[in-house]
Amino acid sequence: MPKLTIDGVEVDAPDGATVLQACQLAGKEVPHFCFHERLSVAGNCRMCLVEMERAPKPIASCAMPAGEGMVITTDSDTVRQARRGVMEFLLINHPLDCPICDQGGECDLQDQAVAYGGDRTRYEENKRAVTDKSMGPLVNTVMTRCIHCTRCVRFTTEIAGVSEIGMLGRGEHAEISSYLERSLTSELSANIIDLCPVGALTSKPYAFAARPWELKKAESVDVLDAVGASIRVDARGASVLRVVPRLHENVNEEWISDKTRFACDGLRRQRLDQPYVRRGEKLEPATWDEAFGAIGERIAASDGKRIAAIAGDLCDGESMLALKDLMGKLGSPHLDCRQDGAKVDANVRASYLLNSSIAGLETADAVLLIGTDPRREAPLVNLRLRRAWLEGGAEIGVVGPARDLNYPVTALGAGTDTLTALKDGKIAFLETLKNAERPALILGMGALARSDGAAILAVAREIADLTGMISADWNGFNVLHTAAARVGGLDLGIVPGAGGKDVPSILDAATNGEMDIVYLLGADEIDMSRFGDAFVVYQGHHGDAGAHRADVILPGAAYTEKHGTYVNTEGRVQLGRPAVPPVGEAKEDWKILRALSDVLGHKLPYDTLGDVRSAMVAANPVFDEIDIVSKAEWAPFGTAGALGEAAFELPIDDFYLTDPISRASVTMAACSRELSGGTEKGTGTNG
Repeated sequence: MPKLTIDGVEVDAPDGATVLQACQLAGKEVPHFCFHERLSVAGNCRMCLVEMERAPKPIASCAMPAGEGMVITTDSDTVRQARRGVMEFLLINHPLDCPICDQGGECDLQDQAVAYGGDRTRYEENKRAVTDKSMGPLVNTVMTRCIHCTRCVRFTTEIAGVSEIGMLGRGEHAEISSYLERSLTSELSANIIDLCPVGALTSKPYAFAARPWELKKAESVDVLDAVGASIRVDARGASVLRVVPRLHENVNEEWISDKTRFACDGLRRQRLDQPYVRRGEKLEPATWDEAFGAIGERIAASDGKRIAAIAGDLCDGESMLALKDLMGKLGSPHLDCRQDGAKVDANVRASYLLNSSIAGLETADAVLLIGTDPRREAPLVNLRLRRAWLEGGAEIGVVGPARDLNYPVTALGAGTDTLTALKDGKIAFLETLKNAERPALILGMGALARSDGAAILAVAREIADLTGMISADWNGFNVLHTAAARVGGLDLGIVPGAGGKDVPSILDAATNGEMDIVYLLGADEIDMSRFGDAFVVYQGHHGDAGAHRADVILPGAAYTEKHGTYVNTEGRVQLGRPAVPPVGEAKEDWKILRALSDVLGHKLPYDTLGDVRSAMVAANPVFDEIDIVSKAEWAPFGTAGALGEAAFELPIDDFYLTDPISRASVTMAACSRELSGGTEKGTGTNG
């Protein structure tokens, strides 16, 4: 560790650190634009100039490795004059449009111009202008503001793995542009908005919507995939205006996917804001008492064995526990949280977790992907896999459809025959896994959400054991979920009880007239035509597929409107917090179930959020460990059996339209049309 003297204070810097990072460790503020700790060093902006003893002129601290015995001065007259000159150069062509710039109030250039710039310029020529570039429906460009820091170029190339932005021209004619003027195709593209230190790249959907000081901010967690990215929800009044990332090194670092960021406009559209009851062929507005009364009449006329419940992909743990307890009091064993029919073993936690952890995937040196497309199912997990290949040289093999994942993979085959051959040692990639120090496999819903999913799970476990994936400090067996509610539901036991039916069996029973009542808690990703004459209760926040089929609709709160507990695909328990109140007469979901239980004469034993969370901890102690990944015990799981002959099919066709919120989003519909070649699939209506 080199020892430096910075402004008279000795500092030990880590090996490989730059002078800028050493200054930061010493608590010294060094202004910069182009430097970012997750990107390669560019040394473009020169704003980070400092004095180094025996150097003939100020040095760019971001590009200078910290060395033993360096003596650095960060705030001398020479340094201040140099920074003032750099700022003068940066502002030569920068337009004076701060009052109309969306970056106003959050702009690094504004802040540093005030702190380090001068009060006048000597430049008297006309400012140059640069044509704005088209980067798609998400990123707005005002390229005259660009200071050529190249953060956007380095992010798309190095982190996202999509080389679609570069610097064209030289000198006065240099400009940042997307190649061929086409839209950015990365699922992480809008992170360049956060990276841009000026107003050159801003949010197109959020343009001119609000100023940052007008917004109320709430820390929450993303529920649109199973990664559980840490987010901040910014709202004004009762409307969510934007979602931005929060720093969480072990989950999302400081990135979020484009869907997480921009689907928030769907929170204002197609909402269920009051109860509805079907009278004849039409759903009509009703009071809560009328809706509860209609449900009570049907349940009183039915037997618990003919009542089923399905929990959807966006549900919080509190509502799923309340649903489970209510079904138990009604005598129904037919309960399931696996909308897609995934055959995972709820009795063994290691069988349904991403055991390596999201951050741990970076250290894997050989990875087998089975029936999964991490780029679209979990872009932030795919980012870690790309880093494992880019920095660690990991070899990655794919069983199933081979899509472009932004890093090279070895296509091994399409289906279960390949999996069997791999297990039997007939494919060389098995030796690659055996010879790796930290081998891993990732099992996706394309493999598990099949009738032979339990047998595939058993084969995957066998491969993990054969290749030494499980050791004292490493578990390379991973399941990648696509639903935010899935792991939490499995942890709470939202699966069929003794003699109970899972989702496919519930649908079969309803089709055959063997199920009288089906309770859908935010469940929209199933075939609603299979319910036959069953009485369907839909509790949710959007008028999507479930609401269309419902006989009674109970309006719930979206994830930005309630306190909620979610467990991500690696088993990390996280808390979501409300940013805005529920719309209209909508209520938090567990409160609806608690009120309904009173009407049904089966009162649930909790009255406050604290009571519900205590019941969750009693059901599974893991819910007492917030933001902690606990090691799951490795135990036998999976059911050996015959494997089907069909090739694996991936669960996500269109990344931008996977849930009721994104299907209600105008922005996501535009992305689907322009980037996925899809059509608007939103089916909801507000009654």
